[in-house]
Amino acid sequence: MKVLPDTSVVIDGRVSRRVRDGDFADATVLIPEAVVGELEHQANEGIDSGWSGLEELKTLAELADAGEIELEYVGRRPDAIEKGQAAEGEIDALIRDLAAEQEATFVTSDIVQSEVAEAKGLDVEYISPEVEDVGTLDVEEFFDETTMSVHLKAGVAPMAKRGDVGEMRFERVREEVQTEAEIEEIAREIENGAKQSSEGFIELSEPGMKIVQFRDYRIAIARPPFADAIEITAVRPLVKTDLDDYDSADELRDRMLERQRGILISGSPGAGKSTFAQAVAEFLNDSGYSVKTMEKPRDLQVGPEITQYTALGGSMAKTADSLLMVRPDYTIYDEVRKTDDFEVFADMRLAGVGMIGVVHATRAIDALQRLVGRVELGMIPQVVDTVVYIEAGEVHTVYDVTTEVKVPAGLTEEDLARPVIVIEDFETGTPAYEIYTFNRQVVTVPLDETEESEGGVDRIARQEIEREIRSIARGYVDVELQGSNKAVVYVDDDDISSVIGKGGGRITDVENRLGIDIDVRTHDENPNPGGSDGSTGTERGQVVTPDITSRHIRLTVDGAQTGQTVEVQAGGEYLFTATVGRGGDIQVSRGSAIAEELERAIDRSQQITVAGA
Repeated sequence: MKVLPDTSVVIDGRVSRRVRDGDFADATVLIPEAVVGELEHQANEGIDSGWSGLEELKTLAELADAGEIELEYVGRRPDAIEKGQAAEGEIDALIRDLAAEQEATFVTSDIVQSEVAEAKGLDVEYISPEVEDVGTLDVEEFFDETTMSVHLKAGVAPMAKRGDVGEMRFERVREEVQTEAEIEEIAREIENGAKQSSEGFIELSEPGMKIVQFRDYRIAIARPPFADAIEITAVRPLVKTDLDDYDSADELRDRMLERQRGILISGSPGAGKSTFAQAVAEFLNDSGYSVKTMEKPRDLQVGPEITQYTALGGSMAKTADSLLMVRPDYTIYDEVRKTDDFEVFADMRLAGVGMIGVVHATRAIDALQRLVGRVELGMIPQVVDTVVYIEAGEVHTVYDVTTEVKVPAGLTEEDLARPVIVIEDFETGTPAYEIYTFNRQVVTVPLDETEESEGGVDRIARQEIEREIRSIARGYVDVELQGSNKAVVYVDDDDISSVIGKGGGRITDVENRLGIDIDVRTHDENPNPGGSDGSTGTERGQVVTPDITSRHIRLTVDGAQTGQTVEVQAGGEYLFTATVGRGGDIQVSRGSAIAEELERAIDRSQQITVAGA
């Protein structure tokens, strides 16, 4: 008996098992060189299936040495053109042709290969992929009822985030450090479990990084050179809530059922945003709406009626195009972070789909400001009409977003009327903010005097002065207004001469343009170094100077923040959340989407700041 397996069944390890079971006893097993080439390529790319297939070839060689089978390598390796057309089935066709030429039984675990081979008249044995019951994983033993995430790294004691939502503690699970061999074994068990069980799958597989979904766990496995050591991060939802568990539930239900909405669910990391989004998704589904999700990676814990989509071909824009054909009533987008995400969110919302996006923000208004510059200002209320801010697992603030043509608050001249985005407290109906264009600048003016003592006109004046001085100075700029026609500007020592200019000519030009007297001083002379708006330095964030190398962008921060989770901002706009390394720095690999946004901000001379998340 001659059998010729394809790549799929070699990876499964089913050929050697059939030999041991007696089905292929004394058979001549013909291994196509095309299969060897494909496995070698996968192994070189760091893909586990390649290593699994090579292990199976070693096992078959041992069985041949023991006299249980005859083993031959046949055919030729695919050329460059055939490799490039592998997705179109060129290598599969090469293997099928070889089975016909050798008059061998063609063995495969690929249903498409099986159907095509039968249509071609081959003798085919289809072995369906095995699905096994997988018990408790070793990584699950680090969890207890209060654990949200477990963090394992070679050479470091196991760590976990534990506690109530919004009050998490990052603490050691045990004092003994873990070896690389221990973590490799845990990682191998996770990956095998995801492949063998119907309860798991591999969400992402790239050299150096795998993301696995297994039951309720999302598990990231990082390896060198992507990480400096093998690391496993396993996360699970701590609680599953119902919309009735939240304040304002009745009003929010009525609002979402009234018509399809554009909603941003915002909050700081670990505040419970995704938990609330899951509750909203379940409520909408139970209310008779068609609900889908867009997630990368898939993280929301929702029922089987809600289909969870990821990035199609690595692009959420392609996913959106597909969903527009499906026409869901509501789509949950977790998370909306980069410019592309906001554009996709806006496109789907303007196409008539109800959209609910999850956004990192330290204040409710910050979530809405992320749209500024990414969506045309007048379209924002059509894209987002509701902002829900989550804090410590509770609904803290809900904003209603509308647009009016009016004179902005704080201004008096009728000819200053313009389109104004009005943000009102949903519960009380009290206006909280206005967003509008003034002197070609988009300004956000708080109407609650308890939050900021400046009036609308003062705030605009301060922003205009900051903008002018920042176009000259390289370092941090702070502005203090001292009346309607005078201000003090505080800059770094190195910037004094460039801001003032030769004979005071440059600052005089600024004064003439703005119609205000400006006194330039150093930060050492500032009696309120936390900022003229009354904020502390920590609230404003630490100004950092990026160091760009050929491979990384490095942000060095105060060593006291080592190990803390922080937000990186550019020009006051959120970019990403990161953890400060042991060396007191944050490293971003160049070429990544985050690095591209950071480099664009640097090119625009925007101030880069790091603030506690």
